[in-house]
Amino acid sequence: MPYTHVIWDLEEDPDGNVRHIAEHGVTVIEVTKVLENPQSQWVRSRASDNRIVFGWTETGKHLAVVYQHVQDDPPTAYPITAYETPPQAKRRRK
Repeated sequence: MPYTHVIWDLEEDPDGNVRHIAEHGVTVIEVTKVLENPQSQWVRSRASDNRIVFGWTETGKHLAVVYQHVQDDPPTAYPITAYETPPQAKRRRK
């Protein structure tokens, strides 16, 4: 499900999602684009049962974005973490 709204913590928050993804070399814009893209692959994490989406950024990175679904209307997500990952041919969709 593509998301039209993404919740971000303040950049100054040392425990916030903005700083956490930055530690992995990923930007807010990159994560937002992956979450907005209907071509991204939506699955559940086997390790944590969190929702996860795999997708390409405009900068050419293939990202894994772990997030929480906040609400359906409007579709809103809260990113927990994001990191670069190699693309895989097969992923289970959910």
